[in-house]
Amino acid sequence: MIAPKPKKKWRPSLGQIVFGVLALVATLPLVGLFFFRIYDNQLIRQTQAELIAQSRVLAALFAEEVSARLAAGIPLGAEIPPEARPDATDEVTPIRPLLDLLANDLFVRRPDAREAPQPADPAYVAIGARLWPIIRETQKVTLAGFRVLDPQGVVIAGRDEMGKSLAHIDEIAAALKGKYSAALRIRIPDKSPPPIYSFSRGVGVHVFSAMPVIVNDHVVGVIYTSRTPRNIFEHLYVERGKFIAAGSAIILTTLLVGFIVARTITRPMRELVDRAGRIGRNDPAGFRPLAHYGTRDFAELAEHFFAMAEQLARRSSYIRNFSAHLTHELKSPLTSIKGAAELMLDSLHATSGQLTHAEQETFLTNILGDAERLDRMAQRLRELARAEALQQSEASSLAEVIGPLRERYPTAQIGTGGAVHLPIRLSSETLLIVLTHLADNAVRHGARTIRLELDDRGEQLVLSVSNDGSPISPANRERIFDAFFTTRRDSGGTGMGLAIVRAVMISHGGQIDLLPSDDEVRFELRLPAGEEPPQAHLK
Repeated sequence: MIAPKPKKKWRPSLGQIVFGVLALVATLPLVGLFFFRIYDNQLIRQTQAELIAQSRVLAALFAEEVSARLAAGIPLGAEIPPEARPDATDEVTPIRPLLDLLANDLFVRRPDAREAPQPADPAYVAIGARLWPIIRETQKVTLAGFRVLDPQGVVIAGRDEMGKSLAHIDEIAAALKGKYSAALRIRIPDKSPPPIYSFSRGVGVHVFSAMPVIVNDHVVGVIYTSRTPRNIFEHLYVERGKFIAAGSAIILTTLLVGFIVARTITRPMRELVDRAGRIGRNDPAGFRPLAHYGTRDFAELAEHFFAMAEQLARRSSYIRNFSAHLTHELKSPLTSIKGAAELMLDSLHATSGQLTHAEQETFLTNILGDAERLDRMAQRLRELARAEALQQSEASSLAEVIGPLRERYPTAQIGTGGAVHLPIRLSSETLLIVLTHLADNAVRHGARTIRLELDDRGEQLVLSVSNDGSPISPANRERIFDAFFTTRRDSGGTGMGLAIVRAVMISHGGQIDLLPSDDEVRFELRLPAGEEPPQAHLK
């Protein structure tokens, strides 16, 4: 089956993804600066709330002073319309700060004061004089600006603009009608702000609050307060050294994280990709171990990758050698068959020198013998292909295949020993193929006794197969597992039996070795242990 190729489209590399993540992490502090504008808005509302609280206290004092002078005939201001008056049954009437820097609540700078159409009433001037000491002490702590206005909007208490009118200012005009009003206006600072202030609009604004003073449903004055809201960038500028150090620490940390990621992920991945390309080009350098595995996962991935690549390389080499040997082995019988057939054909058309009956019988016997040899070779090839294609997930036991093995070789005494009932991760058919070739090789070399011993070694089972047949010469010990190597070619040997056994063992995660021995022939098979109990296959 051919694996489907991935659809051609752009995909980011692992390095690009890691770089993008690190870049995003590095820019998070910069992105946070834009959220400071939202924080500025909260500071503005906090400033407005403080001005409301301060002016409300002064408004209460102002109202008491006016109430004490009602009997003396102090003039009151405009009457509040009935629909604008607060409900007398309400115990609380909170005023919520609603200025919004993010909306369009920012106005031009506050207009200058104008000359008053008429002077303030002496009674209100006296009230302003009484409130001024309180206002001055309050300013020392709150740093807010205060103006106390009479019912006509004339300043009766404050540091500046005494006796002038502010009635034309929008928020004061609304307060003179009995409605609280506030405004956010552009502020011209006394000195140039630091460059970092350009990130914020909050530092260049002034919060103005106009609180009406009401007595007997009449406006008797206005407490006009103002203040510049606190700003976070002022703190940033003052502590710029610490923030530069923090920024440097962030950059160094980002670089360190990038180095760690490159060392543990990107670099091993690129080396593994390079090894895969080299192996695909049949470059032996592709099997070199990685210089850095980085993480445990990459080490495991590289281990499995190289194991798979080595297995595929061995399989490819085996197929090449097998094909070369197979071509060579098929050539001899085919040449013999072809030559005999041509001689017999020529003798049919020859007028003299025709083949005798004995010669024809000899040629036909050779043809049949070579054909039988080809048939045996084809049978071995089918066995090899079937054994390698069988599922490795099946399990069997040595006890299952002893009976069929003895039936195939009744002339040999086949004995067993050890843990013959332990599960082996080979199907019964595959295990029988392996043992059949070993028994066949032993019987054809004169063996009368075959002994099978199974030893449990944890994840592996070691099967020792020994026989009393003809010993193997030292010169042939290194070649007995080579495909088509045989010492019985004249008697019909194909030289594929042990090659099939070795190929099956390797393809199923096992191994076979010829052990040194002077008095017998002994093979050691290391088999993968199965997980299923053998009884499951005996049902």
